[in-house]
Amino acid sequence: MKNKLTFIFSFLFTFSAGLMAQEQPNQTYSFSLAEAIEFGIENNYQSRIAEKDIEIALKKKWEIIAQGLPQISGAVDYQNFLKQPVTLLPAAAFDNTESTIDIVQEYFNNVERNNTPVDAPEGFIPVRFGTKQSVNANATWSQLIFDGTYIVGIQSVQTLLQISKNAKTKTDLEIKKAVINAYGNVLLAEESVEIYRKNVRTLQKTYDDTKLIFENGLTEQEDVEQLEITLINLKNNLNRSERMRSIAYEMLNLSLGIPVENKVILTNNLNELAIKFYEPELLEENIPVEDNIDYRIAKNSAESAQIQIRLQKARALPTLTGFVNYGYQGFSDEFTFLNGNQEYFGQSILGISLNIPIFSSGMRSSRTKQREIEYEQALLNLERTENEVKGQINMARSEYDYAIENYQNSLRNLELAERIEKKNQVKFFEGIASSFELSEAQRQLYTAQQNYLQSMYNVITAKVELENLLDDRTYNDEN
Repeated sequence: MKNKLTFIFSFLFTFSAGLMAQEQPNQTYSFSLAEAIEFGIENNYQSRIAEKDIEIALKKKWEIIAQGLPQISGAVDYQNFLKQPVTLLPAAAFDNTESTIDIVQEYFNNVERNNTPVDAPEGFIPVRFGTKQSVNANATWSQLIFDGTYIVGIQSVQTLLQISKNAKTKTDLEIKKAVINAYGNVLLAEESVEIYRKNVRTLQKTYDDTKLIFENGLTEQEDVEQLEITLINLKNNLNRSERMRSIAYEMLNLSLGIPVENKVILTNNLNELAIKFYEPELLEENIPVEDNIDYRIAKNSAESAQIQIRLQKARALPTLTGFVNYGYQGFSDEFTFLNGNQEYFGQSILGISLNIPIFSSGMRSSRTKQREIEYEQALLNLERTENEVKGQINMARSEYDYAIENYQNSLRNLELAERIEKKNQVKFFEGIASSFELSEAQRQLYTAQQNYLQSMYNVITAKVELENLLDDRTYNDEN
């Protein structure tokens, strides 16, 4: 009995362990910024959707090409007349001879066999032609010989594919920017929480020491209360920063394309990223506006609109197709089509079909005019995009220049604020400075700390914005 219980418990333990192994635990990821960008471009949902669009475009390319290649189709039809149709033949067409009587007699024989008597109008002889059942099997080979729309379609294949590739490039650039911004935002939140915690610990000690001094009658109650106000505000900011940090991690996970509940560990810190993204030389770089991805997408739209004009004009051209049809037919009153002695009759057709559009009451002309107007719109949009891109580059360059300058100033302000706060700490405990002066110096320090963190983040985001506008990468299959 003991052995049986041991076996049962061992089996249950093994079974439950197997179930636990099958469960997918929350995965932990660790990324540097470069690794996060690479991972995001590969796994972000929008990136994967854009990749599928390219696959669709490649299949569409072959679909267009295949329209001009030979097409073969086959069909098998089986018919069983549950009630055969009747044809009325005029009796006057026959003389009053024995042959006419034979025809009528045959009709009545059919009626008797099918138990479906028919009352024919006077002067007509009702008859049924053919058999009750039939089978028709045929195969058709067709070939497009000339079609103007097909020629235009072949010419447009590369443009259609390039549209999808440029869309993927644009998506990758946007994902890169989103990942960098989200990565930097997490680091900003982490640094902010850490600084608030440090400030709370420092201020808590100052508050406790001041309260003890007040209890010994060596300072005023106002000094304690002033420090308490600052401490409460500081703790509130800490709580808010912790909540914002959780949101920042979720946004990072979304940009990377992983579930929000999975843990992500970042191996870079905000300071080293700010130094890495501190690159004043980028301000001097420039590219031809034609290489900007937004301009290329607008140009694709113009090319596509131009193709639509050619397509409408091609619809006015004749189309010429050729075909060969070959098939067999079998007839019987009973289902004998699978019997070896069933007789089948062959048939074959060779033909050419020429379709010439002659007159459409102005419909084709109207459609062509619409496409021409749309092309003019696309050219205007291309011109607008060119000016917008130039303006965006200038603005991004200015923003990056300001971010670099602000970063330097914020660092200097932080150094000064730290020095002033330390001096006021000493003066306060020596009784030279008031609690209000100390609190003011502390608030100034806390503001300088947050401004410095924000300035580092701004350097990162401003640079990636300018880099994206100056990026002239093109999509290829190796990307």
